[in-house]
Amino acid sequence: MELILKQDVANLGFKDDVVSVKNGYGRNYLIPHGYAVLATSSAKKVLAETLKQRAYKEQSIVDQANKVAEAIKALELKIAAKVGEGDKLFGSISNANISEELGNVGHELEKKFITIAGGIVKRLGKYDAKVRLHRDVIVNLPFEVIAEK
Repeated sequence: MELILKQDVANLGFKDDVVSVKNGYGRNYLIPHGYAVLATSSAKKVLAETLKQRAYKEQSIVDQANKVAEAIKALELKIAAKVGEGDKLFGSISNANISEELGNVGHELEKKFITIAGGIVKRLGKYDAKVRLHRDVIVNLPFEVIAEK
């Protein structure tokens, strides 16, 4: 079943993508929740016209995302956390903590756009996270978890 996504769907696609999914997933979840519409020939023509009109505006958004990406690459992010025996943390560091630290530095990002390799961090050390600023702009963000004083 071919569908046109009306909004971003995690692990499936971005808004205005034409995706192919199993019939039950499309009929029972995506369409009733308003996440997608059927990709008929007329809907595809309307989508093509919309994308053509949006191309110029999209380029300015991508340029702005690239500027933010350069600023984020220049950051040296250090996250302080309480430490127990050795280098084990009390609790963990997740994408929400990274989002909060980026907000403190002046880059407000939602936590759903940040992905830590391995999910969560439970030890001191240096790690990497991927920050998605736009569908075409994904930046690697190195960060370090240090002991809180």
